[in-house]
Amino acid sequence: MTPEQLSSTIVDALTALTESGAVALPDGVPAQVLVERPKVKEHGDYATNIALQLGKKAGMNPREFAQLLADQLASAEGVASAEIAGPGFLNIRVAAGAQGALAPQIVAAGTSYGTSDLYAGQRVNLEFVSANPTGPIHIGGVRWAAVGDSLGRILTAIGADVTREYYFNDHGVQIDRFARSLLADARGEDAPEDGYGGQYISDIAATVTAKVPGAAELPDDEALETFRAEGVDLMFGEIKASLHDFGVDFDVYFHENDLHESGAVDRAIARLRELGMMYEQDDATWLKTSEFGDDKDRVVIKSDGQPAYISGDLAYYLDKRERGFDRCLIMLGADHHGYVSRMMAMCAAFGDTPKVNLELLIGQMVNLVRDGEPLRMSKRAGTVLRLEDLVDAIGVDASRYALARYSMDSTIDLDLDLWASQTSDNPVYYVQYAHARLSSIIRNAVDLGVTIDEATFDPSLLAVEQEGALLRSLADYPKVVARAAELREPHRIARYLEDTASAFHKFYDVAHVLPKGDEDPSDLHRARLMLVAATRQVIANGLALLGVTAPERM
Repeated sequence: MTPEQLSSTIVDALTALTESGAVALPDGVPAQVLVERPKVKEHGDYATNIALQLGKKAGMNPREFAQLLADQLASAEGVASAEIAGPGFLNIRVAAGAQGALAPQIVAAGTSYGTSDLYAGQRVNLEFVSANPTGPIHIGGVRWAAVGDSLGRILTAIGADVTREYYFNDHGVQIDRFARSLLADARGEDAPEDGYGGQYISDIAATVTAKVPGAAELPDDEALETFRAEGVDLMFGEIKASLHDFGVDFDVYFHENDLHESGAVDRAIARLRELGMMYEQDDATWLKTSEFGDDKDRVVIKSDGQPAYISGDLAYYLDKRERGFDRCLIMLGADHHGYVSRMMAMCAAFGDTPKVNLELLIGQMVNLVRDGEPLRMSKRAGTVLRLEDLVDAIGVDASRYALARYSMDSTIDLDLDLWASQTSDNPVYYVQYAHARLSSIIRNAVDLGVTIDEATFDPSLLAVEQEGALLRSLADYPKVVARAAELREPHRIARYLEDTASAFHKFYDVAHVLPKGDEDPSDLHRARLMLVAATRQVIANGLALLGVTAPERM
């Protein structure tokens, strides 16, 4: 029995009480009841405060209301007991058979267990990473790659139609600095004072020179344009390849330059003029963002006729909405906090709903630590740590898991020695080892002739406390996935997996899953094997949401 199923059972009990006239609820029976795991496991399997919520509405003392509900639940299928606690809480114990029945349901559902239609019909544009093509992806961008891709998988699991989008910044002063740095290197000159350094600049400059012989000897303007076009293309190709190797691919690569060349900026300004959101002052064109919570109005077209930076944001947001996206999620780095209010004001100026049609997720920094000391520099990039530096140190799986394991609004200090270790102290190793151990049990069961069959499966045999605890953990999985999606918090999946792996190990320490010696397979062996298969499926499903492999052997 899952929490959702128990919620339905309680709703049915409330309906029966109202239909019998035992209680009167002026607002009717709620469609669902919140059911939670109690903090103290001795209090029961689940708890609800519904009697506190409805007692006074029914003109009754909450404990009196709770007693009526407890009596009604006593005869409900799958409920072993319902006890009143405190001012009117209900602590509920689920019958072993009702709990155990979940195991074959999970096995039958397979990879679909935990999915839902919560966001069915909603089109989501998820923009993340979007690193400038002026250098390798630094460690902050790697965090967004891991978190963003995981969030895309989680949103898909609840029914959303997700498009992963990379905003390709190929317009502006940073690209000019990149091109000047390449050209200077190719000509054997010192890098510009505001330019980029590192071995990768020399590598790209050499590749451009080999591809376009004599490029460095061209007139300055022509040479600069050659190194800009070729260098950006090469750098972005490296970025795409690095992300692909990290398990992250995008559906759309949107070029910033297209906004300015296609007339999209002019169209966005025209739309906002129609909505009465623009005005002219001091020879500049302004957007009335202060009317929607921004600290001041924003210049869109400067007095010299050139578009301000926000003009691209206006055009890009409108473009996404015109492409039919209901929700636009954008992941930004820690230095973008001041960006939020103006973007939300922009959303409102278009007549949309901030935090619904547009959401901004701000992430914090990542620090890498080895031997107790912070790492400061990449050999290739020269100044920043790269995606490859992290992967070389601990591998793709550990990198993705480590970066997705923490709340995105917290700074991470990743101990590379810990995450590279093959011990239970390493969270990803701990979870993957649980999956490998479960897989080993199933392989050994085949060798011993122990099979699982839902037709002969007896769920009531799973009556040991550790079996119940593991089953309740498996029952929580769909709720955890939905919560992670709604709150945009992939780390909830990782923490859940660690708790479930712990519940499995505790179960395995006391439960005799397979026959030993000359012992014949029994119904209890088969029941426990069903639980093992269900646990293996849930851990595999959760790891898949994080883009982490579920190894059969370790």
